[in-house]
Amino acid sequence: MQRPLFRLFATDMALFVTSLNSGSNGNCYYVGNSRDAILVDAGISCRETEKRMNRLGLSMNKVKALFISHEHSDHIRGVPVIAKKYKLPVYITPDTLKHGQLDIHIDQVNCFQPTEPVQIGDIRVTAFPKLHDAVDPYSFMITYEGVNIGVFTDIGAPCERLVHHFKQCHAAFLEANYDEEMLDKGRYPIFLKNRIRGGKGHLSNKQALELFLAHRPSYMTHLFLSHLSRDNNNPELVQALFTQHAGATRIVVASRFEETAVYHIQQASEPPAKTPSVTVLELFS
Repeated sequence: MQRPLFRLFATDMALFVTSLNSGSNGNCYYVGNSRDAILVDAGISCRETEKRMNRLGLSMNKVKALFISHEHSDHIRGVPVIAKKYKLPVYITPDTLKHGQLDIHIDQVNCFQPTEPVQIGDIRVTAFPKLHDAVDPYSFMITYEGVNIGVFTDIGAPCERLVHHFKQCHAAFLEANYDEEMLDKGRYPIFLKNRIRGGKGHLSNKQALELFLAHRPSYMTHLFLSHLSRDNNNPELVQALFTQHAGATRIVVASRFEETAVYHIQQASEPPAKTPSVTVLELFS
């Protein structure tokens, strides 16, 4: 699909975000201001990353760092080539580097610490641990001029750390991996079903919606539903599920096949209208 080119001519007090790909076939998220940007994960090829950014009018020359959430191949597949070609620092934990067996020049490896912010230009990136069946997995909070973007995927269950950061987001990439009924009735073997829903696998639509309804801040303008399962979810289903309760928060489903548009995230001048109170039990009963 041909997308119009996007140019960063809007206010300098904003972050620009897009999902370049989201799913078990590869994950890569772009967050940047008018000068600098980062990629969270690089699970698609360098060539495909460049192609998708070019369609959006984004430049790899603005990308100043890669941040890696964990060692699974759909998050690191493109790292060695992208890092080498653009001489990018790669922020990664020692255990993730070791288990991912990444071929990165030692001078480009930067180890981050949980809850200690990393400064990339004027952008601040803070990592915090998450529940996932990887050796040392992290989510990320990206902040610039008071605007907060969360990247919260590959999460087995919402923990207190996730809730704390979600409450502060102007926009967030939030995993909505599977519909519980589709997973239960689907073709996956029981051990894989149990891995997905076992507390260190992935977040269901129901769990993601519960987090959104209970902890969305009034100023959240965008929610990107991410890492949808190919077999156990449906983009139209989850879009409709969230949209009916979204109020002024725009719901975007991040595709496993193509990039989203680039979205301009800034502090809202007025808080979004509140939606009626509803519980997840009411929705799924």
